[in-house]
Amino acid sequence: NCMENPRREEKMGRRKKEPRAVHRENIASAASVLFMENGITATSMSDIAEAAGYSKATLYVYFENKEEIIGLLVLESMQKLYGYIVAALEEQQTTRARYDMICKGLIQYQEEFPFYFKMVLDKINVDFKDHDYLPEEKATYHVGEEINEKMKEFLVAGIQNGDLREDLKIMPTIFQFWGMLAGLIQLAANKEEYIKMSMDLSKSEFLEDGFGMLYHSIEKIPE
Repeated sequence: NCMENPRREEKMGRRKKEPRAVHRENIASAASVLFMENGITATSMSDIAEAAGYSKATLYVYFENKEEIIGLLVLESMQKLYGYIVAALEEQQTTRARYDMICKGLIQYQEEFPFYFKMVLDKINVDFKDHDYLPEEKATYHVGEEINEKMKEFLVAGIQNGDLREDLKIMPTIFQFWGMLAGLIQLAANKEEYIKMSMDLSKSEFLEDGFGMLYHSIEKIPE
């Protein structure tokens, strides 16, 4: 009976008035926790609805399926990655300091969003021209393009000021950069105990060493 519980009715009324984006954010946030705890496959739409405090029917008003929720989470995490890279370029002046901070941003991103780290790096260069795609996927593609543009700025500035090799081919270097850095970070995360046991290096020491090796491969050697 509504009269018996006016507070609940008032809360429901307020909730209905909230913008669509707020509901989507509430649901995505609850889903994110479940994905991290139980994995994507083991998490159902019913689980997400229950965790977010919605009926399953209401959940489908805001998201058609689980993939759409993942799409929103990947987009949001990728926007953070873009923020880390912009901060690295704006806050640091020298090429090496910028590079180091980009690497730190990638580690931070992997630690904060281990779930989406690999997914996002796969999506950075995806071409959606010829396929059906969700609005979130299209937005993710554009954020990826912006990230690549920032990486291009970093490389061009480094070449112009004489820190990086003049023969670097920009786009191949950016793709290779993603592949090698992402692989290194994922490897360090997966094999942390083995690295400590066999090499007596912490994860951060191992990564620092690897990042240095990659930087030397693009660095201009003084004549």
